[in-house]
Amino acid sequence: YYALSAMLIAGCIYKYIEYRGAEKEWGDGIRGLSLNAARYALLRVEHGPHTKNWRPQVLVMLNLDAEQAVKHPRLLSFTSQLKAGKGLTIVGSVLEGTYLDKHMEAQRAEENIRSLMSTEKTKGFCQLVVSSSLRDGMSHLIQSAGLGGLKHNTVLMAWPASWKQEDNPFSWKNFVDTVRDTTAAHQALLVAKNVDSFPQNQERFGGGHVDVWWIVHDGGMLMLLPFLLRQHKVWRKCRMRIFTVAQVDDNSIQMKKDLQMFLYHLRISAEVEVVEMVENDISAFTYERTLMMEQRSQMLKQMQLSKNEQEREAQLIHDRNTASHTAAAARTQAPPTPDKVQMTWTREKLIAE
Repeated sequence: YYALSAMLIAGCIYKYIEYRGAEKEWGDGIRGLSLNAARYALLRVEHGPHTKNWRPQVLVMLNLDAEQAVKHPRLLSFTSQLKAGKGLTIVGSVLEGTYLDKHMEAQRAEENIRSLMSTEKTKGFCQLVVSSSLRDGMSHLIQSAGLGGLKHNTVLMAWPASWKQEDNPFSWKNFVDTVRDTTAAHQALLVAKNVDSFPQNQERFGGGHVDVWWIVHDGGMLMLLPFLLRQHKVWRKCRMRIFTVAQVDDNSIQMKKDLQMFLYHLRISAEVEVVEMVENDISAFTYERTLMMEQRSQMLKQMQLSKNEQEREAQLIHDRNTASHTAAAARTQAPPTPDKVQMTWTREKLIAE
């Protein structure tokens, strides 16, 4: 009883001092302890996490309109559904100009972003950069967002909607440069297309599927993202399906068993479907072709060729492979197959879009 009484008296004294405003003279002790604990924790997490503990720490890139309002608020809804209040979330944006001229607009934009984060229940930090160009500002955010070990490993952004318009030629250039910066920083990139059609936090799906086309071996991130989404109330009743691509002469049954075992070790519940396609329908960026490209790059490095010689050698190998595939197709004279799902982006598909 004496201990409880002492704790009660100490609490009353603290509340009285807090009410009287004594912190104006000697500061808030609790805040000082919090800052000290935060500093200690940041020093402890200086090194990266273990592979098994990896989860997306997201940097959300928002676009602002002329009134400093967020163009795609559903991007924050998707972020809160993906993160569920766990891990690190940094919401960033860029204003073009100089800080001396744009500091008032920057403050107003930051207030708008914080208000939207509160509405969408997105727990995280807001970081706004004023730069001479949008491209440089996004590059600065990718490089410098975060503090110490509390840094992002994933960049989330919306697909550029006006990249085909002639009056906005820098839209697709900024997007491509951002992809390159993210790759150079060894970070994952999530691009949300048609983000304005994404569900809000108040919506609930009574069924449906979350389909994953697992083509290139990427360590399982494509499987982790829908798993995290299904932890949220919006997607909880959706079922997860994973489609993988195999050639006609591959052992589809064994491939399905291996993928099911892989999901079992990841503790992910999902349906597995193997889609058989002929070799001509499979993109050149599948896992096997990727291995061939890596082996060729290593071979060129071992040969110690110059840059121009490497380009000529790579083009020669590409021409030989193209000629061999064309000759094989002419010999077999296989009937044309119907169009199937486009697995990866090609130059023709990009122009068609």
